[in-house]
Amino acid sequence: MAKMFGEMAIFSGRSNRPLAEAICRHLDICLSEADIFDFPNENIFVQLRCSVRGQDVFFVQSLSSPVNRNIVEMLIMIDALKRASAGRITAVLPFYAYGRSDKKDQPRVPITARLLADLIVAAGADRYMTIDLHAGQIQGFFSIPGDEFSAFPILSDYLVEKNIPNAVVVAADLGFAKKARNFARRLNVPLAFVEKRRIGNDPHAQAITLIGDVQDKNAIIVDDEVDTGGTLIEAVELLRRHGVRQIFSVCTHATLSPPAVERLRAMPIEEFICTDTVPLPPEKRLPNFKILSVAPLLAETIIRTHEGRSVGEYLHDTQ
Repeated sequence: MAKMFGEMAIFSGRSNRPLAEAICRHLDICLSEADIFDFPNENIFVQLRCSVRGQDVFFVQSLSSPVNRNIVEMLIMIDALKRASAGRITAVLPFYAYGRSDKKDQPRVPITARLLADLIVAAGADRYMTIDLHAGQIQGFFSIPGDEFSAFPILSDYLVEKNIPNAVVVAADLGFAKKARNFARRLNVPLAFVEKRRIGNDPHAQAITLIGDVQDKNAIIVDDEVDTGGTLIEAVELLRRHGVRQIFSVCTHATLSPPAVERLRAMPIEEFICTDTVPLPPEKRLPNFKILSVAPLLAETIIRTHEGRSVGEYLHDTQ
């Protein structure tokens, strides 16, 4: 199929350059370079080192910590690409920030996930790509085409190969029930749920009850994101009270805000399995961590997008 745009180029912001480099290795191309740095007054400077006129540009930026700096850096980079006459700009956002602010669930609060989508469009992005949004409705916040992928095949394939005996999949949140059901079906094991609720704006969640049988089983707790680890602690303690043997934790996005690492260090978790949508520096990695890369997934979808081939067919084949 004829290419719709010029040559492909991949740029990276400062948030997750190792993932961008891994994507380029899979595609056997070089990562395009740009100068990005902070002035003493915290203003961000961006300058492309090469021409992108007419090119099909993919810009990789995880909107993880420092969240607001990485967001502004993304917007400035998109603006720079647009003003340099890129043929098409795709914002590749392995982790999408403010995903929990997806609805007006209290009086006089913003819908920040929608605001962020509007900013990305206003900056000049023509398309977006992201992985495992906290809420599927965020796709509808964008007025440009895009794709949301799931790390489910990557994580579930690893678990299938691991072949944990007498396992049960446990959804750490009822909001994750559908994806947890897919995990359970893929592993051919039963499913249980942790019911929880949040109190006001307290970031800590309170686990209420367990739905399902976990007695004498090995539990696989699944969630889209582990941030401070509060939800995971509640789930682990609840499961231990109900007689589980071993506990494994699985998530796509390991944002691990303080004091998550200290909490994980103290938890009786056999293995903490996540992806590299959010970069984890050495000081945040514990011996029981297993980090799986989403680079092959993003590389394949990027090349299909560039060549005008179906992304949906590929995603269907990997489910």
